[in-house]
Amino acid sequence: MFSTKNDLSSKIREQVVAILNDRLADCIDLHTQVKHAHWNVKGEEFIALHKLFDEVNSAVEDYVDEIAERAVQLGGVAHGTARSVASRSKLDEYPASAVDCREHVQALSSALAQFGKLARAAIAQTDELGDLVTADLFTEVTRGIDKWLWFVEAHAQSKK
Repeated sequence: MFSTKNDLSSKIREQVVAILNDRLADCIDLHTQVKHAHWNVKGEEFIALHKLFDEVNSAVEDYVDEIAERAVQLGGVAHGTARSVASRSKLDEYPASAVDCREHVQALSSALAQFGKLARAAIAQTDELGDLVTADLFTEVTRGIDKWLWFVEAHAQSKK
């Protein structure tokens, strides 16, 4: 940990940075999964989903940056290399066999929901540690992920 005049104790900062890096790995993994879907989606809803997945990707890239920068603000190091992400991410592997619109909608909605659950847990963890700023960051991220999950799932919810 780097020295900082941030008033959170070094013990709390270390714990929060570990949480941030775990969620950073998940978020970077989510980013690559969204791009995979964006590049590979096929079918009748191609253009709508291709554009939607690009919008989701843009938002997820912002979340990646916010999470990484918060870790560094607290005196930590943001661990965002491909190898680090591969070893740390808790997200399920994206199905490489997904091709048509429905398969990508199902796979991407599952990834968004899984990441949302992990980010929601990080709200409680960082709140319990007394870092309300990081809890607020994860609240913002989760709010956005919930919105994107709604947008993606809407493509599979034409019937009750």
